[in-house]
Amino acid sequence: MSVSLMPVSGVELQAYIDDLARLRIRVFREYPYLYQGSAAYEQQYLQTYTGSGQAMAVLAMDDSLPSGQRIVGASTGIPMTHESEAFRQPFELAGIDTATLFYCGESVLLPEYRGQGIYRGFFAGRERYVRTLAGFESLCFCAVVRPVNHPLKPVGYQPLDAVWQHFGYSPRPDLVAHYDWQDIDQTAATAHPMMFWVKTL
Repeated sequence: MSVSLMPVSGVELQAYIDDLARLRIRVFREYPYLYQGSAAYEQQYLQTYTGSGQAMAVLAMDDSLPSGQRIVGASTGIPMTHESEAFRQPFELAGIDTATLFYCGESVLLPEYRGQGIYRGFFAGRERYVRTLAGFESLCFCAVVRPVNHPLKPVGYQPLDAVWQHFGYSPRPDLVAHYDWQDIDQTAATAHPMMFWVKTL
């Protein structure tokens, strides 16, 4: 496999919305998100990014396919002030100025491309982008919190906590958002706790 990373930002994102939606639906179906996605919901969700002007993505492109280049992964980010109230609220309640925060959205990568250092490139690419902007002091992202005995948890599942800490992020149990989506084993959307991880620039 020959995979290259390509940063895009601002209006450039619009051309890749369908690819981002496809990747989010496929990858987030896995544990721990168990997301029962739909193209219609994804289009609505991703409008936040296309409308920001300062949102970005690092795209992983497989250059070795006979059929041509294909996007096999992506990592997104957006100023926290451009995000929805659900994500801003924990920081606002804690008295933290969200104008100083850059929110790292998702890092999604097809299973067959994992373990090649691409994830590291995602994190580095987002951080490089943030450093070109003015006024940001920290980066953050959030991850779903599941019960340790969740019935759909795969045998041998390893959380990414150690990887995130290696990249310089610290867990913040005091900063938790709640976001609704439908799990693959449910018939309706339910609220999910999403704990933030924060890195100071």
